[in-house]
Amino acid sequence: MTKTQLNVVSGLQLWQWRSRAITEAIADHVPVAEVDWLLQEIAGLDRLALRLESFKDQAEIFMALSLEELEQLWQRRLSDRLPVQYIAGVTPWRNFKLVVSSAVLIPRPETESLIDLAVAATASSELATQLQQGHWVDLGTGSGAIALGLADAFPQATIHAVDCSLEALAIAQQNAHNLGLFDRMRFYHGRWWEPLTFLKGQFSGMVSNPPYIPSEIVSTLQPEVVNHEPHLALDGGVDGLDDIRHLIEIAPSYLQSGGIWLIEMMSGQADTIRSLLEAQGSYCHIQIHTDLAGIERFALAYIQ
Repeated sequence: MTKTQLNVVSGLQLWQWRSRAITEAIADHVPVAEVDWLLQEIAGLDRLALRLESFKDQAEIFMALSLEELEQLWQRRLSDRLPVQYIAGVTPWRNFKLVVSSAVLIPRPETESLIDLAVAATASSELATQLQQGHWVDLGTGSGAIALGLADAFPQATIHAVDCSLEALAIAQQNAHNLGLFDRMRFYHGRWWEPLTFLKGQFSGMVSNPPYIPSEIVSTLQPEVVNHEPHLALDGGVDGLDDIRHLIEIAPSYLQSGGIWLIEMMSGQADTIRSLLEAQGSYCHIQIHTDLAGIERFALAYIQ
């Protein structure tokens, strides 16, 4: 039997699976909406067909997984708290559909604001045209989400993406290929700025979502996060600021005058990060921005 045949189910079979999965989701306090989102991705069903349950009458539905595989992974969602994005192998982010795996952090909706902040900060600069056409870097790129967002927002720029995980870089490159943005991007294996010494002083902007969770807090996060997402992308040291301190200290030698420094951070870190930026001496127009929930989530500064 071929893999294609294995992945064909009847609408009735899938309807029965969906009904059980919804009941189980409610019992295990998993968001019910995940069931239908998963079926949109795995079985290509649309929201209307799911809402009306009209797919029940289809003789054949082709799925990316067999029903047995789907069931096994769903049970891991319930018992092991495996994130639904890892089951589907994709997640929506901005106007993209990104490939994800347990090698990368699942891009969060709040991180989307980094792209909007980069665009606004560039537009308000006297060097706007120069910045829009220059070199931008996403440090700790993971799935490539931020780098791809920058490539989409700045079509005349060259986007550089760095990660210390080869597995993460492979996923970022796959996403760049899938979205037709690969030709304007460069990928590097290494730690933070280290692979980019040949471009010192030439960057228009740095955007990063670095690890910022204090080490002792990591184990208290949701089981979906602590048990499945890469701790390398989460643990920021004793106070959560180890990597951010490094980015503050090193970035001025890589960014051009007027260049933009922009990161995501944890609630409660804003005052310390502002003080670190001020003390470093190379930054000006330091700004703290909130996410949609009103949490101080982003720090932005310009190089003097």
